[in-house]
Amino acid sequence: MQEHLTVVKHPLVQHKLTLMREKDTSTAVFRQLLREISQLLAYEVTRELPMTTREIETPMQEMDAPVLAGRKLALISILRAGNGLLDGMLELIPSARVGFVGLYRDEATLKPVQYYFKVPDQMDKRLVIAVDPMLATGNSSAAAIDLLKQAGATDIRFLCLLAAPEGVARMKEAHPDVPIVTASLDDSLDEKGYILPGLGDAGDRMFGTK
Repeated sequence: MQEHLTVVKHPLVQHKLTLMREKDTSTAVFRQLLREISQLLAYEVTRELPMTTREIETPMQEMDAPVLAGRKLALISILRAGNGLLDGMLELIPSARVGFVGLYRDEATLKPVQYYFKVPDQMDKRLVIAVDPMLATGNSSAAAIDLLKQAGATDIRFLCLLAAPEGVARMKEAHPDVPIVTASLDDSLDEKGYILPGLGDAGDRMFGTK
């Protein structure tokens, strides 16, 4: 396993991912599972957040208690499927700032084209977590990270549900400083760029579209 890649092997993550992969899982159940698994993955991607202490008063006495240090972290959804991971993470980290990156693939050039970009201020002072369920070819993800760096972000992590070896390699080439956290490193991509064995199109399954 590449040192910049963390595969979360927790039994609850793996069990929920199996349920999500099954083709007969309904849209409603898929959406709920994605929300649950995103919270479990959020524990891993935020494991090393900087801490400080502040003085509080318990019912028993005063104490110096641990709290998160620094600016509120920024969660960046890579539209549209990233919103499924975003929802669950916000339940766990409700004070996080939120941004959105919209990219589509030009069918002629196969290059990502930006159509929307809105992120919090002071990106250089925040831990930035970019979320997208699928790391397939890695082209859109690498382009999204490019935009976040242009906006000032220097401490970035990428969170996905599934990754293909091709996408991991592309991200390592383009952004070796960005750690990847995922629930599974799958086998490969098919000729259309879908992850195998994968779970199909995450956006379609989440929103009930085809």
